Amino acid sequence: MPPPRPGGRRTRLLAAVVLACLGGLALSIDLDVARWCKAGHIPREIMRFLNFSEVFAHGIGVATLLLTAAVLDPSLAGRLSTSRLGRLPISRDFARMAATAFAGGILANVIKEALVDRVRPRAADLSAATSALATFGTSLAAQLTSHSDANSFPSGHAATAAGFAAALAWKYPRGRWLFAALAVAAAAQRVATSAHYPSDVLFGAAVGLAAAAILIGSTTPDPLSADQASSAA
Repeated sequence: MPPPRPGGRRTRLLAAVVLACLGGLALSIDLDVARWCKAGHIPREIMRFLNFSEVFAHGIGVATLLLTAAVLDPSLAGRLSTSRLGRLPISRDFARMAATAFAGGILANVIKEALVDRVRPRAADLSAATSALATFGTSLAAQLTSHSDANSFPSGHAATAAGFAAALAWKYPRGRWLFAALAVAAAAQRVATSAHYPSDVLFGAAVGLAAAAILIGSTTPDPLSADQASSAA
C-alpha cells in the first residue's frame, strides 16, 4: 500500500500561516541569534553540513536535483502538449514541480527588491541595534558591499527550499520528512552564515509554501503510463 499523500491546498496554506506567525514572533530573537552566529560559535562540522544543504535551496542546485529526478523517474519524462510550444519531453508533473520549486523564491525576491529593505546580519552593525525593527532599512549598515546586503527580508533561499520540499513531497510522499528536514537545514544555513535573520527564513518559507498551495493545490501526480512503465522495465 502506498504511503498517504500530504495534505492539499488548505494544509499548505495553514502551514504557511503558521510559519508567518512564527516569523513575527521570531523578531524578538533575531538580534540575539544573529549576534551569536556572527560570533562564530557554530562548530565547524555542523557548518560544513549546513553549507552542503544549501544545494537544496539554490537555483542551480534545485535545477540539478530536478534534472536528476527526471532522469531516474520515467513518470517525469512524459510529453507535455501545449498549443504554442508543441510537444516538450517533460511531463505535467515535472512542469508543476519545477514551477513550484522556483515560484516561491522568485516571489520572495520580488518582495525584497520592490517593497522591503533590510540589512543582512553580515553587513549590519548589530551592536547599535536596539530592536529587530531597526534592521529594516539601511540605517544600521556597517558596510554595503553589494545591493544584496540590503535585501535580507524575506529569504529567497528559504522560499525555494520550502517550495521544492513541497513539490518533492507531493510527488514522492514517502520521503516527505527527509525533504522537510533538508529544507530546514537549508534555511538554517542562511541564518548560520549571517545571510539572514530567523524571521527572514520563516517568512521566506511561508512564501514558498503559499506558492506551493497555489500551484499544486489539491491535485495528485499523474500515474505512470503503460509506455513509461515498459520503457522503465
